[in-house]
Amino acid sequence: MSELAQPLTSTPAETVTVIAQPEADGHPVSFSELVFARFAWWHRRQDGTTDESDSRSYDAARSAFERRHGEIVSAYWCTQVASAVALTEKKRLHGHRRPTFGFHRETDGATQTFPDIAAELHRCDELAVRADSVLTGARQRICMQLIVASAAHLLGIVDARAGGGDKAATVSALEQERAAIHKAEAYYHEAANGQAQMIYFGGMATIALAVSLIAAIWLAISWAGPVAALIAGAVGAVVSVIQRITSGKFSLEYDVGKPYAFFLGGLRPLIGGAFAMAISFAFTGGLLHLPVAANETTDHRRLALLVLGFLAGFSERWAQDALTSVLPATPGAHPAPAMPTPSTKEGQGTP
Repeated sequence: MSELAQPLTSTPAETVTVIAQPEADGHPVSFSELVFARFAWWHRRQDGTTDESDSRSYDAARSAFERRHGEIVSAYWCTQVASAVALTEKKRLHGHRRPTFGFHRETDGATQTFPDIAAELHRCDELAVRADSVLTGARQRICMQLIVASAAHLLGIVDARAGGGDKAATVSALEQERAAIHKAEAYYHEAANGQAQMIYFGGMATIALAVSLIAAIWLAISWAGPVAALIAGAVGAVVSVIQRITSGKFSLEYDVGKPYAFFLGGLRPLIGGAFAMAISFAFTGGLLHLPVAANETTDHRRLALLVLGFLAGFSERWAQDALTSVLPATPGAHPAPAMPTPSTKEGQGTP
């Protein structure tokens, strides 16, 4: 999570004299306090006026901050203004859980006269919040590293402008960083969608397995065509999703959270099984006719129903068209409206 401080009117080294007290003294150290402490310590060291107490105070402030937020694994500290960005990594006890990452920044004092850079830093903030909330593991670490790298480069532009750098060069650098942030956003979307697909598939496989086990127990006792179709439809729905994932045409609403993605995945085999059962009832009830010869055996008819059940789960649109084809036509009635084109986002439409 980023930390923002109130804008500063000036940030010369001599104006930043407060060194944060360690958290052990009852004062939690924020990132803003750490930035001010380091800025003052660094400039005093450059001027040759620092002493051992300054170093101890800065080290204590940094240790207190890292105890609370985790180790600083990547950071950029401005030299012209009291601003910085950092990425922290907090390891879990005994390694039982994955580490958590935090994006911290104190930049308002540096960017109050540079709204173009402030806007890009706000993009970094938003992306960091989303990556922290949605992504996990290696994907989260990579995305957070990309974000802090872009934020660091943006602060480098601020440093260059504050130091009287070439304006044209800083404008060109800013455009490059905008492109880099766009690439980081693209990586986030791809990683979040891939992670959501895994969660979605987990929910789908769990429900499909549960439905298949219950239906298999039923069939072991007595054959029932609709129950067999339920299994075939659930399997067809799973195969349909796998086919779309491998073709790269399966997108999910990943910002809604893991439970919702799991819930949506669990609905797919239920929907496919329901369509398969409806198709089974339509054929056994005489509304539709099986394309098999009259002299075929019962086993052949059962296999044909299983194939149709699989197709109903695999293509819900085909199942809907097959079921609506048996509806009686009403003289003078207006033709049924065309079915809407399904959305590419799961949960907004059904393929």
